Parts: sequence; C-alpha cells; structure tokens
Amino acid sequence: MRVLAGVATHARPVERTFALRHAAAAAGALVAALSDQAPAVVGEALPADSISQSFFRVREQELSDQQAALHGVLVIHRALEDLCEAPLSGGDLALELAGMRQAMVDLTGATPGTGRDFEPSAAVLEPGMEASLEDVWSARWLIGHQVHVLFNVCAAVAVADAAGRLRLGDSDAALLRLSDATVYVRGFPAAMTHASTIPAEYYRASIRHTMAPPSVDVPLSGRQHRGYKLFRAAMRDLLSVVPDSFEHLAARAPELAEARGALLEADIVDGERHVTLAYSMVHLDRSIAQNPEGPDNAVAELRLMRHRRAAQYASLIRFGDHYVAEAVASLRHK
Repeated sequence: MRVLAGVATHARPVERTFALRHAAAAAGALVAALSDQAPAVVGEALPADSISQSFFRVREQELSDQQAALHGVLVIHRALEDLCEAPLSGGDLALELAGMRQAMVDLTGATPGTGRDFEPSAAVLEPGMEASLEDVWSARWLIGHQVHVLFNVCAAVAVADAAGRLRLGDSDAALLRLSDATVYVRGFPAAMTHASTIPAEYYRASIRHTMAPPSVDVPLSGRQHRGYKLFRAAMRDLLSVVPDSFEHLAARAPELAEARGALLEADIVDGERHVTLAYSMVHLDRSIAQNPEGPDNAVAELRLMRHRRAAQYASLIRFGDHYVAEAVASLRHK
C-alpha cells in the first residue's frame, strides 16, 4: 500500500511508468504471498449468472477472507500492469489508485502504513513482452471494467456497513465507512475511463458489436452488473436511515451531513462523467441496450439518469441542483 501511495501520478511519463511498474511488481509479490496460503479459484470453471458476467469474465462465489483478498489483489495487479501503458490522466490515475489502496485495506485487513512491505526485486521491474496494440486495447476494456466491479462491490459493503452503524448509533464508525465508500465512488469514473483509454474507432469497430446480438443473446447493460445493483440498493438503504435534508442533518450532526454529502456528490459526478465518456466513445449513436422505439440516444439516456439522481439528492447536499429538481418535479406532476 505504501508503494501505491508513492506513485507520482503527475510525474513525467518515464518516472510515472517506472513507479507504476514498481507498484505492479509489489502487487504481484502480494499475490504470490496470498497464493501460498490457498490457491485462487478458477473463475472460468464457474458458471456465469449473466451474459455480462461471461463477457467481462466476472464470477460470484462465496470465498474465504484470504481468497477474497487474493482475487481482489489479482484484479489490482492486472490493472497496475496495464496502467503502465494506459494513457490515463494524472487526476484519474490518482482516484483509481486511491480506490485500489482502500480495497487492499478492506480486503486484507491491513492498516495503512503498517504491516509487511512487498518490495519487488529490480529485475521484476522490466517490462514484459510486447503484445499487439489491438490485444492490449481489448484486454484493457475488460481490465478497467473488472476494477469498476471491484470498486462497486467494495463500495456496496462500505455503504451497507455505514447504514448498519448508524442504526446502532455508532456515528464515528459510520463516518469512517462513508469516507471509505466515497473513495470507491470517486474511483468509479476513473476505472471506466481507464477501460476507455482505447481509440474510439477501435471500440466501435471491434468491441461494441460483440456486446450486442447476434454476438450475445441480449445487449449488455450496466443494469446487468450485480455489484452495481448491490451498490444502488445500499445507497437506497442509507438514505432510508438518514433521509433528512442537508440543513436539518447539519443542525444535529454536521460531520454526518458533510460525509453523506461527499458521497452523494461523488455519485452525481459519476453520472456526469458517464455522459461525457459515452459521448467520447459513441458520439450521438444509440445505446446498444436501448429500446428501439425510444426517442433518445445513449448520451441523452445517460444525461436523464444524471438529472434524476441530481434531483433526488438536491435537498440532501449543500449545493443541490434545485433547478433540475424543480423541473423533474414539474414533469412528474404533468
């Protein structure tokens, strides 16, 4: 974790790549140490619960704490190796690495700044064999989505923990878990941008059609990701525990109001970033999962989702989008 924290996300390209190779090698050493305790589950041998799971090579199974840590670190290890070459911005890299560090804390039970360091040898830092750019881009699309799934699941657990602590009256613990959840949610768009650091032309020509019939039985959609469903359910539960407006909550529990607000703001920004990311990849094309009779394109559908989320949160955050909230309320009355 100390190695991850030390990555200079805004350094010159050579220095940044060296730091990322060092972090990837350290994650590989941690994978080896965890594998010595028990081997990884062969995910491809498990049945997929959805077409989305099959496509993105994600599986669900009850795991021991050690195996959960191993598989989480495996995702992080692969992502770090890819980030050595991915042209991700320094800001997004910082957010994705922060999510990775938090995942390592949650999955391994380690405390930041303590525990054994997994330092790679200098020989491990050398880059591997060159793969074709097309193979790198196809793999990156899956790797970034797997990081997104990891962050979704970890965020869902953190939000559920926070809601549970609030029900028990343990506000200090709830504040910590809300902070953890916010780290993950801020990492959502960073992971998706990581997946999308491929040419839009390559995505449209070689990847997009594989996520729709006839390549798959039904079009792939984010709504099919169970980890994201768990996160959204946890968010609904949290707001059932603390449904107060920002002003009312701040009057009795200012730290809680700010922590909840930070999480909700991150959730809105995730929706906003999804809009702009979709535009950069598909421009004004229709969504592959969209109803053929619908009037909108992919960007408009995502923008509508953002507006609904912003309207829902308008009274719950300090700088709520009240204009959109009033517009959405007016449309509902009509």
